[in-house]
Amino acid sequence: MVTETERPLRADAARNAERILRTARAVFADVGPDAQLEEIARRAGVGARTLYRHFPTKADLVRAALGQSIAEDLTPAVEQALDDDDPLRGLVSLMEAALRLAARDLSTLAAARNAGTLTAEVYTPFYESLTELASRAQTAGLLRADLVPDDLPRIMAMLTSTLWTMNPDGDGWRRYLALVLDGLSPAAAHPLPPAATLLKEPRPGDWLL
Repeated sequence: MVTETERPLRADAARNAERILRTARAVFADVGPDAQLEEIARRAGVGARTLYRHFPTKADLVRAALGQSIAEDLTPAVEQALDDDDPLRGLVSLMEAALRLAARDLSTLAAARNAGTLTAEVYTPFYESLTELASRAQTAGLLRADLVPDDLPRIMAMLTSTLWTMNPDGDGWRRYLALVLDGLSPAAAHPLPPAATLLKEPRPGDWLL
């Protein structure tokens, strides 16, 4: 069965849906991941029936809100990073883009994970791009050679875990990214212990939260 969100929307309906999603991200930022749909509808200036017509459940709403954020900020950053002639610069720029998104939409991401909507199709393209850029940087001698792909989601998880301790309007995460990047430099790098076996796939959204 084709749902409301799968049909092409009229211009006014599309504007309503976009406004609801932007408002949802703002409300989650203000209230937290447990924000109620009725409050989102009120702030968006639409009736609850309009919101539920577009997004029948909270899971539908948070998945779409996160998708809007990724489409606007992370997807273009992935494309730009992969096109960069300097793979290390591309890798750093993509990590920065992901951390900016996570810092801004932290509660939306938490709501999406709570709702079980952070599936592999959401985060796999990001991981794959990080892996490709890291491999290119290693080939160019710009990144320590003993880094393995499984390190990347863990590094992102470490970085994003600091966001809960910071002012969401600031960029304090840059300090910790700089520390990590120093550790990834091949200059004066000390040998690492063996990489830990990946016993299970990271939980969806672990790189974000």
